[in-house]
Amino acid sequence: MKSSFIDNLYERVAVSAQDVGLLDDTGFLLAHASGAIVRLTNARLAPFELRVRHYSVLSLVCDRDGLTQRDIAEFLGMDPSPVVSLIDTLEARGLIERRPHPVDRRAREVVATPEGHAVRERAQVDVAAARQDFLKVLPQDEQDQLLVILRHLAVAHLGQDPVDAGAPSDA
Repeated sequence: MKSSFIDNLYERVAVSAQDVGLLDDTGFLLAHASGAIVRLTNARLAPFELRVRHYSVLSLVCDRDGLTQRDIAEFLGMDPSPVVSLIDTLEARGLIERRPHPVDRRAREVVATPEGHAVRERAQVDVAAARQDFLKVLPQDEQDQLLVILRHLAVAHLGQDPVDAGAPSDA
């Protein structure tokens, strides 16, 4: 049985439950929700001349100075080449800098500058406001549950190759 929330959603998009199986598809719903919060957050980050991906890199580096570009790409679930471009942009703005890695001469570690820390601190307020705008349709206990579930899913799939994720296991 569908909840009244789902019934209202079906009414808003002018379809019935029988017409659209996508509204029961986890992948579609996660992608749709992701797109919505990214749009809200990008709008809030515009005054900082940042987008969600730039903010994600900056925030990660502010929390963990010394990560390599590969570490950042893996944590964010991105290919390394777009991460290099994001880092280039942030570095050109003086928010982060690359330094020689203390152990691996081939690698560079990425660290936040004082300006990067300051921008991240100010932007965090707007990112939190975007999150609240997005989640305000849920009561607080459901917001908390959603965060726990999403964190569990993200950690479970962190660094997992999408091709390997769908492959049958030998076990």
